[in-house]
Amino acid sequence: MEVVPAWAPAVGFTLLPHAGGFLGSTITKKEIPTWYQTLQKPSWCPPNWVFAPVWGTLYTSMGYSSYLVWKELGGFNEKSVVPLGLYAGQLALNWAWTPVFFGAHKVGWGLVTLLLTTGTATATAASWYNINRTAAYLMVPYLAWLTMASALNYRIWKDNPSKK
Repeated sequence: MEVVPAWAPAVGFTLLPHAGGFLGSTITKKEIPTWYQTLQKPSWCPPNWVFAPVWGTLYTSMGYSSYLVWKELGGFNEKSVVPLGLYAGQLALNWAWTPVFFGAHKVGWGLVTLLLTTGTATATAASWYNINRTAAYLMVPYLAWLTMASALNYRIWKDNPSKK
């Protein structure tokens, strides 16, 4: 007798990253028209409406990637500790950025958090490469976005000295 339907882990892993994104969006929505609007941003800063669909896509992609790795390794076990542990670490750092940057208005610490997220996400993708190449490749757009977000966070930090 099957207790959990076969599709449930795929859905659960895919939706998990959205949980932190949803909670973070409650902070972001409140701060965009007030605090964030007052910040000097570079001309190449994406418009505000771009962020939600991009993050939704990236969260779905990384979540499904984690499912592929989990499935390939046979679930949670000794072999999955490092690759899924790195994933959990980068996801926790990802979720922490919004309360740091938007909630606490700590732009410099937001940058530190983003750089740590980028490094951990890179290590995650590298650890996944020999397990499931599709999972590793699905992380590439996320890594590219983190690079852009880090550059944007840096510029906001440098261009708003009175907000540090």
